[in-house]
Amino acid sequence: MKKALLLLLILFPILVEAQVKGVKHVILIGIDGLGANYLKQANIPELKAAMKEGAYTMHARCVRPSSSADNWAAMFMGSSPSLTGYTKWDSKIPEIPPRITDQYGMFPTIFSVMRQQRPQAEIGIIYNWGGVGYLFPKGAVNLDEHITPDTATTQHAIQYIKNKKPNLLFVHLGEVDGAGHTIGWGTNAYYKAIHKMDSEVGQIIQAVIDADIMNESIIIITADHGGTKKGHGGITLKELEIPWIALGHGIKKGKQLTQSIMTFDTAATIAWIFGLNPPQVWIGRPIKSAFKF
Repeated sequence: MKKALLLLLILFPILVEAQVKGVKHVILIGIDGLGANYLKQANIPELKAAMKEGAYTMHARCVRPSSSADNWAAMFMGSSPSLTGYTKWDSKIPEIPPRITDQYGMFPTIFSVMRQQRPQAEIGIIYNWGGVGYLFPKGAVNLDEHITPDTATTQHAIQYIKNKKPNLLFVHLGEVDGAGHTIGWGTNAYYKAIHKMDSEVGQIIQAVIDADIMNESIIIITADHGGTKKGHGGITLKELEIPWIALGHGIKKGKQLTQSIMTFDTAATIAWIFGLNPPQVWIGRPIKSAFKF
């Protein structure tokens, strides 16, 4: 008993140190199909403002294949497809048995870890693409909303932020990917979709400000994959490289991140922000260089 108490006292300061003090809310915005290589030419005033106010890189990478479901799973689950079991663009169940499963019968996600260690947390997921709905445990979230188009997704996210002030919220916007598949990555239609998305991201950020929680929030903006021609899934940098932007309380301003960042590092970063104990099977690492302390 004494040994257990001593161990607890030793571990407790580590947990406190890992938590970014003062942060009560993390808003994760995921842009489907937003290739980082295209952003230099894009009209993105809101994203540029976010980069000026926060820390960022245009050289984060997704996992292979450079597709949707396996990468959203990696982002939520802090690990690679070899461990999560989600290996295809439209995975609904793991094609490989997950290395471990949690109390919900899934590979542990940031949502289930948050629910287990912060039982009273308000957790929401609002998404355009229905495939996202297979990649998290419904029982771990307060809000599970699949709604299209992106304008509606954005408006529902705005209302949820203002009404509930969620501790953890994932918002998925899908029309950039749609433009890539129908017209092509790098086309005028693709850049038009990026500009529209940029406005929607700005509205979500403004909602956090209007809810009077910006001073205790961190917003992360990233993507699942890029693309080329009318598809993705390959090994070109236009498909593999994605943006990763963080702004808010405790984040360095105008900091260009040079360390290697993979999409599974996002879950690890959110866990570290909240001082959560990540599952041993996660391979993601928190992006500590984005923070002031």
